[in-house]
Order: sequence, then structure tokens, then C-alpha cells
Amino acid sequence: MRRTVLIALAAAALSAGLSAEPAAAGWRDRYEVFDVKGDDMLKMRAGPGTGYNVIVGLPNGAVVRIDSCQLIGGTRWCKVALEQARGLKGYVSSSYLRKK
Repeated sequence: MRRTVLIALAAAALSAGLSAEPAAAGWRDRYEVFDVKGDDMLKMRAGPGTGYNVIVGLPNGAVVRIDSCQLIGGTRWCKVALEQARGLKGYVSSSYLRKK
């Protein structure tokens, strides 16, 4: 299962256009995904809420950088970029992020 997800993650990163340059000045500290149960993944979405399409699933240990966060419907949604593929950006619930 994890192998399939990692392959899908790599494919999504390539299609999103990998960026070799550092994150823009607004991107903050590194955070890692944690406390996702079982074989589930933290869903990176196209917008801040569950009504948006899922871009990719992030396993525990995946590292992201936060640009900004906003509170919507009782959930704090953060705009993030994947550390290993900074061209891959989306929104995740901050409940599953901790400072690295």
C-alpha cells in the first residue's frame, strides 16, 4: 500500500512541476505529518476544506512547509508545500502536523 502511494506521490510531484529552487520567503518552518492512523494518509487538498479535490495522500513522516493557515468551520487549514517536491502545493488540516 505504501509503495503504491509513494509511486502516486512521485507521479503527482512530477506532473505538478518540481521546483529545484528554495521555497519562497513566505514559506515557514518545516512540519511533519503525524498521528495518521493505520494505513490511512493525510489528504492534501486543492483548497481549505473537505469539499475540495484530494491532490495526494501524505503518510506519517512526510515533511511540508507552511505558507499560511486559516480557520474554516472549526478546522485550521494550512497551505503547504511538500518539502521534497515544492511544486506540489495544497491544503491540509493542521491537526496532523507537528514542528520538525
